[in-house]
Amino acid sequence: MCLIPVFCWITAIVLEDMMTRDQRGELPKTLTDLYSHFLRVQIKRKKQKYGGKQRPEELTEADKELLLKLGRLAFEHLEKGNIMFYSEDLERCGLDVSEVSVYLGVCTEIFKRERVIFQKSVYCFVHLSIQEFLAAVYMFHRYTRKDTVVMNQFLKYSKPNPFSWFTLLFAKNNPVTSLDDFLRRALMKSLESKNGHLDLFVRFLHGLSLESNQRILGGLLDQRDSHPETIQKVLNNLKEENSDEISPDRSINIFHCLMEMKDQSVHQEIQEILKSEKKSERRLSEIHCSALAYLLQMSEEVLDELNLQQYNTSDEGRRRLIPVVRNCRKAELFGSFLSKSHWEVVASAMTSNPSHLRELSLSENQSLTDAAVKLLSSAMMHPNCRLETLRLSCCNLSDLSCDSLASALRSNPSHLKVLDLSFISLDDPGVKLLCSGLESLNCKLETLRLSYCSLSKTSCDSLASALRSNSSHLRVLELSQNQLKDPAVKLLCGVLQDPLCKLETLRLSDCSLSETSFDSVASALKSNLSHLRVLDLSYNTLHDSGVKRLCSGLESPNCKLERLRLIKCRLSEISCGSLALALRSNPSHLRELDLSKNQLQDSGVKLLCGFLHFPNCRLETLSSFRREGHTGTTYS
Repeated sequence: MCLIPVFCWITAIVLEDMMTRDQRGELPKTLTDLYSHFLRVQIKRKKQKYGGKQRPEELTEADKELLLKLGRLAFEHLEKGNIMFYSEDLERCGLDVSEVSVYLGVCTEIFKRERVIFQKSVYCFVHLSIQEFLAAVYMFHRYTRKDTVVMNQFLKYSKPNPFSWFTLLFAKNNPVTSLDDFLRRALMKSLESKNGHLDLFVRFLHGLSLESNQRILGGLLDQRDSHPETIQKVLNNLKEENSDEISPDRSINIFHCLMEMKDQSVHQEIQEILKSEKKSERRLSEIHCSALAYLLQMSEEVLDELNLQQYNTSDEGRRRLIPVVRNCRKAELFGSFLSKSHWEVVASAMTSNPSHLRELSLSENQSLTDAAVKLLSSAMMHPNCRLETLRLSCCNLSDLSCDSLASALRSNPSHLKVLDLSFISLDDPGVKLLCSGLESLNCKLETLRLSYCSLSKTSCDSLASALRSNSSHLRVLELSQNQLKDPAVKLLCGVLQDPLCKLETLRLSDCSLSETSFDSVASALKSNLSHLRVLDLSYNTLHDSGVKRLCSGLESPNCKLERLRLIKCRLSEISCGSLALALRSNPSHLRELDLSKNQLQDSGVKLLCGFLHFPNCRLETLSSFRREGHTGTTYS
């Protein structure tokens, strides 16, 4: 609120009045407190100008009547989303235009008139927050007068109740019975809103329930039901409110309502948790999460990482924490408990100014629909978005979703560097669409992970075409756990020899490669055009002949490979001999060799270690397991 000039102006008016009084009162601590004082200041200025027998701080019946009529106007049009009014709107609320005109002479800070097209008078409140406050004053007055018609009209649901069918039935068939019942149902009504147009109104309603604020308004509201026991019921309702299926941004308003009632308990508990060295051990309630989400959003320090699974709370509590993505660099939102409203919050974080989010992980979200992917992709195309890493592994992506992601890759500017689509069954058309994005001049993607994606030769053909494109920035390609056939591997390895291909890391772990495939890999290693530095062939059964073919590539003077992983490849003593011979070649660039989970015998290890003293050997790390299941040994 302090970023709004009108709010600062209201604050200044109230403070000026309080500082110049003979008897200074306690300074306002809440919005309701502040706006109540502001309204009194305006009434006092009116009396000082016109005089009268009453003291400046006393409200006459005429003052009360006029303010309540203005409150009715404010309330009825707040529900409709109107901020501009005409003479007929005033008359409908019982406001005499001439009477308002006189009143405007001294209260232009509350309500003003302007002339627009055809000199027709248009009326409005100076600021929406003033309209929201007067609307709350009117509605609270209607509650104290037990005006069931007005209250039932307001409390009815505009759509199926998001909480439960029982609550909806209760709201329709039962009149308001108490203050805590009225405020609870008013809160539920506000939580329905998508744009939060009733949020501040409901905060003011809760603030007006306090006797201290009713006293400031000098008899405008009948003081009733503000007993400590009733107020405690209201506070308990707020702390226990469960708002499943409601936007997390709306849920934060529950915490604000607590603050308007001057309850600092949740705020103090969160401060203690933040200071504690054992944050993860503290169980957080839903209201704790709302308070934490608000505080972390308002913090001047940008959070390095938000990982919802690290918080000891319920799924609903984690949902309430999602707005924190607006003030963090990395967000880990695992699991299938997010809905449309949550994706909207994430998209909002990606397009905010400034946007701090650089890494977003949405893995294992089966609720990620085509509409959600389209929303996130559109956010990536926004000029404010600076997202560099997006992880969508174990999500259900259709061809339509792939098309949306491709559009994001083609956008200008595109800052995305890492895209993880592992463990997703991608159809050939989907892969082709993605590759059309990779081929774009605007695409800056450097790492693409497609492990366990059921890729076919047709899909590999699309990938090969993208890697050959003049604009390809791709440096890391992960295709592990795809049952690639010899033609597909040959196609991909052929691309590595293309002068336009800049790929440096290729992972083909657990791809059921045959000896023919190792011939293709060796050919790529022999090419003087290959930029390959990291090769992972783990969990493929190489056999001695396969290792020998691979080593023919390692021995080539053109081979620049620095890291080779052959984990659980069933290597024999003969295979170890072939590797040792290749590592003696001149020059050898290999720095890391991982042979973990291979049943190497003493003789095999001896062969491997025998070359370490050779002057041509550049190996820095050698990892091996003598027997599967035993602790491994790493030689550095």
